[in-house]
This record gives sequence, C-alpha cells and structure tokens, in this order.
Amino acid sequence: MGSKRIFAGLLLSAVVGVTASGVTASGVALLDVTPLSQTKDVSIKGGQTRDGQAMGISSKDEQSKDGQAKDGQTTDGQTAVKVEPGSEACSGCHAEIYKSYSSTVMANASGLAANGLITGEFDDKISGVRYRVYKQDEHVWMSYERASEKFSGQRELLYFIGSGRKGRSYLFSVQGFLFETPINWYSQEGKWGMTPAYADARQIPMNLPALMDCMNCHGSGLQPPIAGTDNKFSGPPFQHGGITCQRCHGVGEGHGENKPRSGASSSSTTSENVYSSNLNSSRDGSSIVNPGKLPPDRRDAICMECHFEGTVVVQQPGKEVYQFQPGERLEDYIHYFLLSGNQPQKAEALSQFEALSLSACKRKSGDKMWCGSCHDPHAEPAAAEKAAYYRGKCLACHGEGFAAKHHADKPDCTKCHMPALPSKDVAHTEGTDHRIMRYPNTPPVPQLEVRGTPGAPLVTFPARAGGLATTRDFALAFETLAQRNVADAPQKAEQYLRKAVTERPEDAVLLAALGFVDQKNRNEKEARELYEQALKIDPLNNDAATDLGILEARAGNLRRAVDLWQGAFVREPYRSAIGMNLAMAFCAAGQKDVARRFVERVLEFNPDYLKGKQLLERLKEEPVQCQP
Repeated sequence: MGSKRIFAGLLLSAVVGVTASGVTASGVALLDVTPLSQTKDVSIKGGQTRDGQAMGISSKDEQSKDGQAKDGQTTDGQTAVKVEPGSEACSGCHAEIYKSYSSTVMANASGLAANGLITGEFDDKISGVRYRVYKQDEHVWMSYERASEKFSGQRELLYFIGSGRKGRSYLFSVQGFLFETPINWYSQEGKWGMTPAYADARQIPMNLPALMDCMNCHGSGLQPPIAGTDNKFSGPPFQHGGITCQRCHGVGEGHGENKPRSGASSSSTTSENVYSSNLNSSRDGSSIVNPGKLPPDRRDAICMECHFEGTVVVQQPGKEVYQFQPGERLEDYIHYFLLSGNQPQKAEALSQFEALSLSACKRKSGDKMWCGSCHDPHAEPAAAEKAAYYRGKCLACHGEGFAAKHHADKPDCTKCHMPALPSKDVAHTEGTDHRIMRYPNTPPVPQLEVRGTPGAPLVTFPARAGGLATTRDFALAFETLAQRNVADAPQKAEQYLRKAVTERPEDAVLLAALGFVDQKNRNEKEARELYEQALKIDPLNNDAATDLGILEARAGNLRRAVDLWQGAFVREPYRSAIGMNLAMAFCAAGQKDVARRFVERVLEFNPDYLKGKQLLERLKEEPVQCQP
C-alpha cells in the first residue's frame, strides 16, 4: 500500500557540520536520549522464541471442537485477543469437505516453521554469504556466514509462508518485530535462492519487514501490529496457519446452532453492517456466506482480495484490508488501479484475476463466469485427473459437439490455451496463463505482461469501481508511481495531492505526502508546516517525523531533529538510515558512547549494513570521525 518515503541520501549528511541548539558553555551539545527499546515480552500458549516473541498459532490439538483456543489470558495476566474459529470448527458437519480442503494449497499457505521445514543450504556468490536452514534442539534456524571476514549469525525461524507448490519463505522475530528471511525455497527449480527483490544484493538484507498485506493472503485471524509500527506484534501475527473456511464463508456466528426458520429469506442477514447485501444460502439466521450466491461484485471480491494486485493499491482511510469480511464490498477497504492501454513494453507477471478479465471467455460470459466456474476451492484434482477435470469445465460452455470436432485427440485444453509461461517468481502471480488465449503458442510465445505503459493514465479496476475513486486515491496512486520513477507521475502526484489536501485538510497521510513533495522541491517552509500538521493529527506518522527531522537538522535545530528521529526509530528500528542519523547527531554532539549504542542498535536489525559497520569502527578512533 505504498512504500516508505525517506530522504535517505540526506540523512547522513544532514547532521554533518550543523550547530546544535542547546549547547553547553564548552560548545558541546547535550542531547536527551530516550530508551532504544521499549519491548515488552508477551507469552502466549504455543511456545516462545528466545527473544520473547510468542510463536504459537492455533492448531488442531490446541482448539476445542468449536475452534476456540483453550487459553484466555497471556502469562502476564492480560486478557488475550478473542480467538476466531478456524476450519476445525466446520469439521463436525462438513467432514468430507474439511478433509479434502486440508490438503489444498490455500489451507497450507502458512504455519509454524517446524511444520513446514525445508532444510538446506546454498552459497550466494554476489554477497559471498553461505545460508543454511536447519533444525536444532526442537528449534528451526537460518544461519548466515561470510567466511572472508569472519562474519556470521543466525535467526530463529517462527513461521513458514507459502504452500511449497511454487516456493516457501520464513519469518523470524527480533524483539517482537517480524521479518522475512532474505532467502526463499524455489520448488519448481528445487533449490534455495535470494528473495526476488534482492537477487543482486551485496549485503545481507535482514531487515525486510513482514507486512500485513503479505500475511493477509497466507494466514487467517490476523492481529493488528502495535500502534505506530508495521511489523511489531505482542503475540502471534495470525491465529491460524493457511486460509481457513471463515476467510471465504465468514465467521458464521450462530451457524449450525439454530433450526431452520420457516419462511426465512435467502437474503436474510443478522449482521447488516458486516454482511450488507449478503445473498447467502443460510436459512438458520446465521451470518454464513455462500460466495456463489452473492452479487457478482461481492462474490468476486473474496477472490480478488488475494488473487489480484494491480499496478497500485490505495488503502482507504481508517480501513485495513485484513478487516475485510466475505459479503462486504472490497472497495470500502482498498481501491485498485492499473496503467491503461495495451501496449506493454516489458514482460511482467499478471495477477490471476486480471489475466482472466482479459480473456475472451470472461468478456463474452460477463458476470456469469468467475473463479469458481473452473476451480473448486475445497479440493484440487490429482495430477492424473487434471486434464479431464478442466476439460469438463471448458465443455460446460463449449459443449461436446465442439469437443468432437476440435482436436479430439488432444484432451488437455489447458496445455494449448493456458500454458505455463515465464513469469517473475513473486507473491500471488501466476504461471498458468489465465488469459485463455486462442493461439497462445504462436511464436514468439507471449509473456505475462502488465497492462499499460509508463506515463499512461491510471484507471480503476474493476471498471465498475470507477465512480468510487477519489482525488485522494489518485494522489496517493501517482505518488507511489513517482517513487517507482514512472514518467510524468511526480507532476501528476503533486497536482492531485494539492487538490486532495484542500478536500481533506485533516488527512495526515496526504499532508505528509505533500510535505515530501515540497521538501523535494526545496519549499522547506511549506514542507515543515505540512509535516507539523500531519504529526499533530497523527503523532505516530513515522515518515513525517523522519523527514521533518531532516529539515530541523539542516536548519541547525539538532535537538528537535533528535527528538523526532528517536520516536520514529523506537517504532521502526530496522530503518537503518534513521538510526545512523541519530548516531551521527550524537557523535557531532560529542556523545560518542550514545552514538555507538545507536549504531549497535542499527546492526541488531541489519547486521551486514556496511555504513553501520564502518561507523562503528570510526567511533573507536581518536579523534572520532563522525561519518562512515
């Protein structure tokens, strides 16, 4: 939902040569230091890592038949969050479906690391690091070592992410902050490798935050991170591994408890604010959802939530996508945008949902066709049965007469019309071409491509959501494209941001974004005012605090800059540039020991950060050099 805005290139230089306010008679600034860490360890049934991070998620043997966890409190006496029921709650009445679904990719999309362990090791030639994944004393670990400089370390792995069909990654915790491993297992190639975005990294990227957007499509019963953070949790980040029945059918409060009511309408609902316009099949007054009986937009939303990415996604004010419930309107949580046009310049992976929308089958069938037309979410056909299974889906529309005349000797429709195409190995993208092209194998083989070209207009997806898009949406969408260096995006972002701020003057996200634009344009007075307004509305806005700190440092107000940076660094200690900025500030103020502690804090979360390692060595010298 947008990347972090930060003047990374200015952070280290912003504090060099400035005069700090509040200096002593000797000219040395005395800066206040807030605690580097305010982590409170919380234990929850299921075990802990050695840094106190709770690692237990609900499993079949830890739940009662109704799916409720046995424990109601954490070990420090605090009331635990309400545990949502998992798929086990459905097993009593739907035993066969539960059994078949338990073996699907979705049901096994995440879990405890020990339950999805793939051991192995590999040498990354670019960084010169050897990685190893292994189990020792009932704990799962990833170690890293660069023998050339005697540099090594390890992280305890808590959760796995990915069913293993295409690949698998793992999550680890540092003082309650959750991160992705820098390495992935690539099932199709049968080997380990660097995570896609860091294939060329020369340093170990150990500070990749595990964000809610990713976990939302791999786990169930997600818990919100601690306020002001993106990836710090007081307990398990999700209550159930994989995608549970409730993610598509709703929590089903009351389902199975009441006898059918005479005259109950198929559109009845007991929770109008959650399941508005829910045309479900339940006749017992419960809130269970049958996706196939929902209006098309609500039906499709359940699949879109995880099987569509778009070019840009804009989160709606006060909403989190993991709060979405089946039967609701997805556009109330997020708005999707695509670059318009059909002249792609390079091959990129399409989300399954977008690819299907481009197919002639979908365009001619309209709302009648959806993911469930071909896929049974409760079961997956065996490999030997796939060709016949999907052929049956095709013939449901095209008929046996067509099949008799159309290559009757080639029963596998998907092999010709939905071949596996080269694609980037990233989350929620496809290998199977869901465009269902008539002549897909005509040379050259078509790639999975993004719709549109850089600089093209943004359009909403799906088209019916066009009337819901706001000035705010376009402002933040173009701001994201500007960060990706898309042509003309910076100008459009500024245009929409200035208009959006006049429409929503109390929106901290917009104020901080426009402040960033003004700061880039050297309108520092305007930028400072916008950041101050944003922080008055949302004191935990880390982007605004970080970038306002840069302005204050450049103006010589080092004490104010340090106050802003320290708050942001406590909440996001993995953002190395902020910690380095603090180290430089305290070094410049003559407080070498404090500066050293900040560098050490940086290296706790990002141990291979070259500038951090260099500055730590400089701080040992006499006289001290306050630069890496």
